[in-house]
Amino acid sequence: MNDQMYTHPATQANLETLRARGVAVLEPGTGRLGSKHEWGVGRLREPAELLAACEALVPSGTPRSMDGLRVLVTAGGTREAIDSVRYIGNRSSGRMGWALADEAARRGATVTCVAANVELDRNPAVRYSDVETAAELGAATTAGFEDCDVLLMAAAVADYRPAQTAATKLKKDAAATLDLALERTDDVLMGLSARRRPGQVLVGFAAEHGDAAVASARAKLERKGLDAVVVNDISRADIGFDAVENEVTIVTAAGDTEVPRAGKDEVARAILDRVETLLSRPGYYKDADGAPGTPGTHRPDRA
Repeated sequence: MNDQMYTHPATQANLETLRARGVAVLEPGTGRLGSKHEWGVGRLREPAELLAACEALVPSGTPRSMDGLRVLVTAGGTREAIDSVRYIGNRSSGRMGWALADEAARRGATVTCVAANVELDRNPAVRYSDVETAAELGAATTAGFEDCDVLLMAAAVADYRPAQTAATKLKKDAAATLDLALERTDDVLMGLSARRRPGQVLVGFAAEHGDAAVASARAKLERKGLDAVVVNDISRADIGFDAVENEVTIVTAAGDTEVPRAGKDEVARAILDRVETLLSRPGYYKDADGAPGTPGTHRPDRA
């Protein structure tokens, strides 16, 4: 449909009603539209994408390792407004979070991805919640946390934001400098860790610089009460932020797992393999009635 029709509040409200009733909605593509010289959102998705969406929604009949689990992923980088035009942000592309969401869905999990300013193709098997700021990411993640089994906090969340935001664009004047006061944002992951329920697995991500990267990640693991921290060294330009490959160390209380340089989809598989190991710890994972459960099996509260 035309972009103005698709973005109209009435259309969007109807789509939200369908989603609330359990209907899977495949977002349209963006590009040249049927109307002459018009470009925007509303294009019919390509046949291969439509087929992939159907395959993702129709049960294969073959049990998968994360069937019955709910996974919450954060991806991208937050932006904190300075004025109506400028913001403080970071270089995160969202590729690592995207790869984690895709892999969890492939393993059978019900996946929600809280996406902070990510411009990547979307998987019809994943539900996305778009946010911009650290506060919005915190609210969206908190809303989905209680019902999730696994939290993968891959987004790069701002530690500071401007103490005051101008409603209009700040004008350049004769002054050679501009003083900008910053204030701390809430630590979303630490707040969620404090309210976790038994059986949840929480994975943090740390972008560190230099030789002390793993030591810093281990301190974060203990300080925030996490099950694992995935750390990468951002002093290297060939991995991490805005790169298609990554090289990480997965830090847990039981020890460290090094994942050599590879595509982020392969790194995501290694991370989720480790998550499944954490879920399978004796007595750790429990079903809705509190009895010991087995990850990858149907949960009675998820009918």
